[in-house]
Amino acid sequence: MNKDVNKEQMPFTMKNYITILVGVVLLLVGFVLMSGGGEHTTTEFDYSIFSFRRITLAPIVVIAGFVVVGFGIMKRFKNE
Repeated sequence: MNKDVNKEQMPFTMKNYITILVGVVLLLVGFVLMSGGGEHTTTEFDYSIFSFRRITLAPIVVIAGFVVVGFGIMKRFKNE
């Protein structure tokens, strides 16, 4: 079988997989940024859950990760 015909039948190229992997890493980083910050006792309230990192930065990073994954799936890169 001709190698050129086989390459055109593949839905994703290596660039697609790399883009999807970068998006997944962004998702993981965003969820790690959201984690933590709870008190071990039920009588005290920890205001660190309202920090800039958890309220603003982490959701932006997670949304960016979803956008990059969607871009990696939808974009048609040229075969090399």
